[in-house]
Amino acid sequence: MGIFLRTRLPACAAALLTVAAGLGIRAAGSGVVAKYAGDALYTVLILTLVVLIAPRVRPVTAAGVALGFSCAVEFFQLTDVPAELAARSTLARLVLGTSFNAPDLFWYTCGAAVGWAVHRAVRTRGSAGQSLGTTG
Repeated sequence: MGIFLRTRLPACAAALLTVAAGLGIRAAGSGVVAKYAGDALYTVLILTLVVLIAPRVRPVTAAGVALGFSCAVEFFQLTDVPAELAARSTLARLVLGTSFNAPDLFWYTCGAAVGWAVHRAVRTRGSAGQSLGTTG
């Protein structure tokens, strides 16, 4: 139960907050700010899902997996497959996108960096609490 309360529950909450932030930015904003914030948050969401699945993952590994996945999805858009799937499914459109956009790669990197920093800070704080005999 300790790993659930210490890592998985916060990761689940972070994933939900990330989705809410992404939807909020899209609803309230427009143009490139909303688009690129959404790109960065996409990678943050992937990072939180990695932590949810593998709670002991190191921050650098979680960020690397999230960035790699995000970039792979972006390069997959160079094929016609994501656009064809997106035409049939809203979920596919949200997860896979429709067309390649090189600047997205930069914003995925920003999302991975922010996610890494937050994960590292939270994990470091938790480790300090454990070394003091508390549960963090």
